[in-house]
Amino acid sequence: MGLDVIASPETLERVQSALGEAIEDRVASRLFAKDPTLWGPQAQDEASKRLEWTTLAESSRPLVAEIEALRQTFLDRGLDHVVLCGMGGSSLAPEVICRAADVELTVLDSSQPDAVRAAINDRLERSVVVVSSKSGGTVETDSQRRAYEQALRNAGLDPAEHLVVVTDPGSPLAEQSAQAGYRVVHADPGVGGRYSALTAFGLVPSGLAGAPVADLLDEAEAVQADLAADSPDNPALRLGTVLGVAALAGVDKLVLDDRSGIGDWIEQLVAESTGKLGRGILPVVVPSPDSPNLAPATADSLVVATGTSVAPDSTSHWSASATGPLGAQLLLWEAAVAVAGRVIGINPFDQPDVESAKQAARERLGDTAGDDEPDVVELGIQAHGTGAAELTGAVDELLANLDPETGYVAIQAYLDRTQEPQVAELRELLATRTGRPVTFGWGPRFLHSTGQYHKGGPPTGVFLQLTREPREDLAVPGRDFTFGDFIASQAAGDAAVLREHGRPVLRLHLRDVASALPTLRELLS
Repeated sequence: MGLDVIASPETLERVQSALGEAIEDRVASRLFAKDPTLWGPQAQDEASKRLEWTTLAESSRPLVAEIEALRQTFLDRGLDHVVLCGMGGSSLAPEVICRAADVELTVLDSSQPDAVRAAINDRLERSVVVVSSKSGGTVETDSQRRAYEQALRNAGLDPAEHLVVVTDPGSPLAEQSAQAGYRVVHADPGVGGRYSALTAFGLVPSGLAGAPVADLLDEAEAVQADLAADSPDNPALRLGTVLGVAALAGVDKLVLDDRSGIGDWIEQLVAESTGKLGRGILPVVVPSPDSPNLAPATADSLVVATGTSVAPDSTSHWSASATGPLGAQLLLWEAAVAVAGRVIGINPFDQPDVESAKQAARERLGDTAGDDEPDVVELGIQAHGTGAAELTGAVDELLANLDPETGYVAIQAYLDRTQEPQVAELRELLATRTGRPVTFGWGPRFLHSTGQYHKGGPPTGVFLQLTREPREDLAVPGRDFTFGDFIASQAAGDAAVLREHGRPVLRLHLRDVASALPTLRELLS
């Protein structure tokens, strides 16, 4: 495992000073000893319940044999297609783990009805459906579970033969699932969602799909002692210090040269952990070394390469590279973000602004008056939240709010990421046009990730929402709303909370994505 840092002499002096203080305060050893006082008295109660991730390399070992036996049981029944229903930390880690192992895992982390229907219609009779939720109260995951149960029954199949539930012991979901005869695997309740990569949330779906999860634990265990050492050579201590010191110096955009493919997981971990109290670090995941925001980076960017040992050049003079096997990288980043939270002065284990968007979405469900009238209708696109008379003016109006020194743009696409991946290309157009960091998030998954930073972090973002009518809506069994109702309420709820926080939001509602894309490309470039 390696960490290389390039910085100006002045920058390195600040980092070395903060690193020396962390070593003197025994931050690393106290972290791995699960000391909840590291982040101050206000964070102590939450931290006391959220530090078991530091020793998962040992405590998760019994899961390996259980997962292997369960996988073989399913294979013997001809069930070889694994689907994961989960949000945030419950889905991002397994997606990364399976991609790295080159094994198939269908991740359903959407309430977009076309995406839900497509997943259910794909090899249903051969599917193992893993339902992952700490409490079961996540509405997206509960709705997905209900839809799968109904589809299985309609096909003459027993849901108990196909569903595996991963949840905390004693949760309502655990009790309900046990009564239904489902296989339940308990996760460690002392670990928060975004730190749960090496718990049952990360290991069960990955292992059932065929990823070598024992290797992940081996890789994490091999570096655990190094990450717990109060030493200047500790890569987590160094990376966390660099992240924190940079953010305090105004270099609060973390541009990830994501050659290792773990950028989306790092994005959630960093943004949701640090974006609060008006502070934080905004991750910007770029797909290639030639992408705008990386080549070139802005002056307020810390550029980190995750799959190469060469730290990239950066306009800000802040850059680093982090290398190592996946299990080691997972533990490295978790420890580094916990250290960065201490440097910045926030609690890295809570997410106060995630709940606000959830509540706003719930309030809008069933509101038939719900949607506002469009301000502009042009070329099959409706614009909401603008005073302009045409689409070009609406985009110009939004971008006029962008601070040229500290601002960023967030594209929030409440679309079908499996069928409409080309929409992500819009990020590069806006990044080139504005010369500022631009993030891209699929809704509603980003609500469990960067959504915390958008509302709790520095007030420097402007927000472009993309929504559309579903090709065909889908009922949520046992509920009085549809998936289409739900995703519309999520977009509207998040926009309302953003505006309450003084963030500019423009929503473009598309009649059809394919026909609207050429217009969007022209508008944004």
